[in-house]
Amino acid sequence: MAMANKGAKRKIAWGITGSGDRITETVEKMIELQKQYDDVVDVRVFVSKAGEQVIKYYKLFNTLEKHFDKVWVEINSNSPFLAGQLQVRRYEFLLLAPTTSNTVTKIALGLADSLLSNAAIMSQKAFVPTYIMPCDYAPGILTTILPDGSEMKLRIRKEDAENVDKLRRTEDVYVLETPEEIAGVFEQYFSRH
Repeated sequence: MAMANKGAKRKIAWGITGSGDRITETVEKMIELQKQYDDVVDVRVFVSKAGEQVIKYYKLFNTLEKHFDKVWVEINSNSPFLAGQLQVRRYEFLLLAPTTSNTVTKIALGLADSLLSNAAIMSQKAFVPTYIMPCDYAPGILTTILPDGSEMKLRIRKEDAENVDKLRRTEDVYVLETPEEIAGVFEQYFSRH
């Protein structure tokens, strides 16, 4: 784990991709966890270009800015300089939640051509744990909630689920299936025992 100055808050990097599936629940869970661990954790939010569109579509951008000190939006694969900060272990871990099948595929294939895929690849190289909550983790039909509250059914392709399985077998990468599982990660790192 990263070394922290005594009394200094420990940082985590939370990446948001362009998935609307469980985005509202994930934002609510992260706000709850930031409040619960506010004395020890500083959550820094990194939003992909597609993530910015989705966050605004769900009317959550102002909510993020209100509850988190730092919210950055992707300019390119290396700006903001998240990969470099992960390389020098400024963060305890990288959390990507929710994560599109596009980003999952890039990470599974080792492609670092976007802010969050680049960050995930660098975190693996630098021995920084990466927690990923994919939207498409098992083949079948998924029901997601749209911003107006209506439901939409989506097919989870076996190809997308196979990429998630590849991530499960990757060293220092941990797959989460629900926003509730994020609380367990925080407890593992930040609870006082």
